Amino acid sequence: MTQQKGVFERQITGLEVQAEAEQTVSADQERHRLLAGLPQLGRLLEQEGIQRLLSDYPRTWVSEALRELLADRRGRLKAGEEVEVWAVDSERWEERAREKLEERERPRLVRVINATGVVLHTNLGRAPLGRLACERLQELAGTYTNLEFDLQRRERGSRQSLLESALCAVTGAEAALVVNNNAAAVMLMLQAMSAGREVILSRGEMVEIGGSFRMPEVMEVAGVRLREVGTTNRTHLRDYEQAISEETGLLLKVHRSNFVIEGFVKEVEAEALVGLGHRRGVSVMVDQGSGMLMEPPAHWGERGWSVRALHRAGADVVTWSGDKLFGGPQCGVITGKASWIKKAAKLPIARALRVDKLTLAALEATVQVYAYGDDIAWRDIPVLSALSTDAEALYEQAEFWVQRWRAALKRGGWSLSWEKAEARVGGGSLPALTLPTARLCLGSAVHSVSLFEAALRTRTIPIIGLLERGCLWLDLRTWLSGDAEAVSCLFEEMAGSREDLRSHRE
Repeated sequence: MTQQKGVFERQITGLEVQAEAEQTVSADQERHRLLAGLPQLGRLLEQEGIQRLLSDYPRTWVSEALRELLADRRGRLKAGEEVEVWAVDSERWEERAREKLEERERPRLVRVINATGVVLHTNLGRAPLGRLACERLQELAGTYTNLEFDLQRRERGSRQSLLESALCAVTGAEAALVVNNNAAAVMLMLQAMSAGREVILSRGEMVEIGGSFRMPEVMEVAGVRLREVGTTNRTHLRDYEQAISEETGLLLKVHRSNFVIEGFVKEVEAEALVGLGHRRGVSVMVDQGSGMLMEPPAHWGERGWSVRALHRAGADVVTWSGDKLFGGPQCGVITGKASWIKKAAKLPIARALRVDKLTLAALEATVQVYAYGDDIAWRDIPVLSALSTDAEALYEQAEFWVQRWRAALKRGGWSLSWEKAEARVGGGSLPALTLPTARLCLGSAVHSVSLFEAALRTRTIPIIGLLERGCLWLDLRTWLSGDAEAVSCLFEEMAGSREDLRSHRE
């Protein structure tokens, strides 16, 4: 009896295996049938709906969109997914291809609202340009210019000469040169001032900037030899003096733009280093970095480090960023002794580092604002204006927003409040400085705040805030002119619980 039962079980198992095999064969056959049913690209391009697309978009774009759709459906079928195979004349091909084409046509670089509380947010483009710079770009972007044409002499000119006198006027330097960023400025001047020789640098100033670019590596590319002095936390003037030799080509001081060292620390001020260099006949270069042109308020803790102060102290060369605290376009500015600037401009690498007409136009307009006076710069340079805004004014704005919108947002399932907080300068400029600010807080018991925050990043004007403690925070210190209107439109949608916002419920 036991033997018969075993035979029966084996028969049942065999039938099950056979049934599974048949199902597998049947599924494979169906998958092959569906794959064979996918239309050819050539036939799709002949369809009326696709012809409409071809009248609106380049043929290569349309073909690529259709290939992506075909590849997607082919891949999903091979993976065993249930996929509907559209007929060659289905309207779905046109609909889905048009979606892809509209996405492709949409600009990738767009305006966003910075509500993060980081004024110089590197990921968000750092310094926004002022009104005058924007007007100058609009005026010159679509026209020919005298970029390298001397209008008075009717001969070839130099793009570098366009801004040199203006930069010298606002900085107090003898000469100036503009390149594409401050790292390039440092590399160029190291090569010009000390190629093949030693550059003395404090160990505490061997910084690493964004993208893992390290000062020793920049120096290596420039063809100079690094001579470290001091320790990470303490470097004395005697350390530099003892290191000077016949091999010394330059004394270098670098601003620690993205970190601070606290506690038992000692560093040599730029003025003292310049005095040593002059006594020993060695040039001194300062990588100022942040582009802070004028002396900041005392509570910022950076006295004596402005571009102007460094030139008054006698630094031979100062390199700095045009797109940080200076508030202009991304570029590197070199100001200093005419002999060194001229030598750097003649190096072959200088041509590879030069900037275009739009950068020069925006920089010239920014320099012009400073020429009108420091008070005008604090008001009209967006970065400086954001950093100097009175905290009480931000608190009043926050209270206005809450009083204006709290009741309306509550009807849409949202809560709105505000709190005092600390904003940061960012951008590798003043790492120790924080500024009092006000932040709006959006919360909800019925909506997913995280999904809502993700949706804000896909709007026509994305809004970038902070997700903390289950809420979305919008910092008022980093809003620009016009941002309030976009946020008001958002709050109107939220108050009305429009359908596109209901999708963010849990």
